[in-house]
Amino acid sequence: MIKLKRVYDEPVEEDGYRILTERLWPRGVSKERANLDEWMKAVAPSHELRKWFDHDHEKWSEFKDRYRKELFGSETIQQLINTVEEEDVVTFVFASKDEEHNSTVVLKSFIEQLLSG
Repeated sequence: MIKLKRVYDEPVEEDGYRILTERLWPRGVSKERANLDEWMKAVAPSHELRKWFDHDHEKWSEFKDRYRKELFGSETIQQLINTVEEEDVVTFVFASKDEEHNSTVVLKSFIEQLLSG
């Protein structure tokens, strides 16, 4: 099972294995407060794509397409899939205020599609 959670929300045991899926460390959050098992920078969108998107909802559809293309070329995806298959619960942790239009939402969907065949 894959869950999504903001890094600013309180970590709980039910989160299972917690992975930060951001390229940049979230502002104002200590490592202790984040309570992460892993930080997978390489699975986040490229700096160029992140900067282009700039949380503009008008670009959401194209952002999803571009990010999925980046994910197909990522060496980190297999490592992430292995973790998801090994753990009962994995929580992808993100920093975005927008809980519906962010890269981690796309990543979760992408991984679930790969796992469902």
